[in-house]
Amino acid sequence: MLIPSVSVPVGQKGDWKIERKYVEPKPWNNHGNFRHVPNGEYTFLYRGNTLVMSDTPDEKKDHLSAVINAKGNCLIAGLGIGMVLNAIAAKHEVTHIDVVEISEDVIELVSEYYKGLYGDKITFHKSSIFDFKPSIKYDMAWFDIWDNLCEDNLEEMAKLHRKFGKHAQWKGSWGREYLKYERQRNKNRYWR
Repeated sequence: MLIPSVSVPVGQKGDWKIERKYVEPKPWNNHGNFRHVPNGEYTFLYRGNTLVMSDTPDEKKDHLSAVINAKGNCLIAGLGIGMVLNAIAAKHEVTHIDVVEISEDVIELVSEYYKGLYGDKITFHKSSIFDFKPSIKYDMAWFDIWDNLCEDNLEEMAKLHRKFGKHAQWKGSWGREYLKYERQRNKNRYWR
């Protein structure tokens, strides 16, 4: 698979916690749609008791387009456990990655591990992506700043795609296409 499992160390900083645990197979409800997690060991990021990210196969599939489109200078908004960061940093055609993360605790939990692997190829910025001022043009920009998927996220996604319209050749947001599909499906259901 293009996206390897995460090996970032487990730990806790403030409200944020990284855990690695073995999961038994069962369907689970993730943001309103049922997904299957095969048995295996996975890494999870929690804020308090809220699951924010994991490296389960379905989560990897959700982020595959970012990895496929990564080349040259890349921008990632939302660090999480660094799953996308690790996958694109390993690509030879990726020359530099700016990671924008609003939580200092998440940066402290994750950044040193990836700096140790990839050195100066990565620059971490503690900022909201809405306040971040790009100083270069990016070949790829990936936005993953939401804890869960809901149609309300589409407005912020559109705002980010507009903001970086001239600053990134390719832009993507976690779950955007799925949410657009759901919005259209719900609209069609309403008008029947």
